[in-house]
Amino acid sequence: MIISRTPLRMSFAGGGSDLPSFYREHGGAVVSTAIDKYVYVNINRKFDDGIRIAYSKTEEVASVGEIDHRIVRAALQYLQIDGGIEITTIADIPSKGTGLGSSSSFTVGLLHVLNAYLGKYVSREQLGQDSCRIEIDICGEPIGKQDQYAAAFGGFNLIEFKPDDSVIVSPIICDRSTVAELEAGILIFYTGITRSASGLLKKQSEDMAGDADKQRTMKRMVQLAYDLREELHRNNLSAFGEILHENWMLKRGLTAGVSTSEIDEWYRMARAAGATGGKILGAGAGGFLMIYAPPATHSMIKSALSFLKVVQMRFDPLGSRIIFYH
Repeated sequence: MIISRTPLRMSFAGGGSDLPSFYREHGGAVVSTAIDKYVYVNINRKFDDGIRIAYSKTEEVASVGEIDHRIVRAALQYLQIDGGIEITTIADIPSKGTGLGSSSSFTVGLLHVLNAYLGKYVSREQLGQDSCRIEIDICGEPIGKQDQYAAAFGGFNLIEFKPDDSVIVSPIICDRSTVAELEAGILIFYTGITRSASGLLKKQSEDMAGDADKQRTMKRMVQLAYDLREELHRNNLSAFGEILHENWMLKRGLTAGVSTSEIDEWYRMARAAGATGGKILGAGAGGFLMIYAPPATHSMIKSALSFLKVVQMRFDPLGSRIIFYH
């Protein structure tokens, strides 16, 4: 039996610039962190040659080609694993449409555990590359690359997406006290709304193609990612909320459906109660609402948004790991 544990992620600025339609022409960058919420993937040798997969449903099939789950089917074919295995998965957070990159964390964790099953060491960079190949190239998901690399590498990073398809992951260098202060200022609310990230990202990619104004907007969001990195390097958190706010206002204007009147009202209420910035995590339109505010105002913000569930999330320094091997 082998078990992998792979973190989910929380992004702050530059989201959407990791879409191929943008970064292959202009380059992209995001600032994001892995968080202490995880996807666990377990693999066990099966007593026969069949395949059993348990996720939100259970599949028992005789061959890889019969598997309904596209990611599992593609990963097994990619690594040339024929059968005789059982795969199960659980997650700390609802697995679809919550804006924390859970689908890519699953893919990273699955590839990690399958490579371990084959007795192969796989680097963080290889996990990121192979996960993108599975999701984007093989399965045709209209998504970007940030989630895969955030899950594989872990930590608090600037992730850059180059026109030649290379990806550079650079840790954010700042004092531990700065990270602790940053964590203390973040509030996360679960909206209870799930949505298709793929659908929103596909629409965003289509909307940006050939639209100079939207491309300028995305370029500004990329610059905000670099600005945020520089402020953090100087251990200056005074601009953090402002950068989040500008990034969210720009993102709302990129594609219809990124926000809703309800989400806009919740964000307005949080700002009125003392928040300096925030955003919907992930593609938008639901999932988790992140708010940044002085800790002294947190009780007022929680009171204003008392109908939303508060979820504690902390930064995690580690990427996908094999936590059990027997």
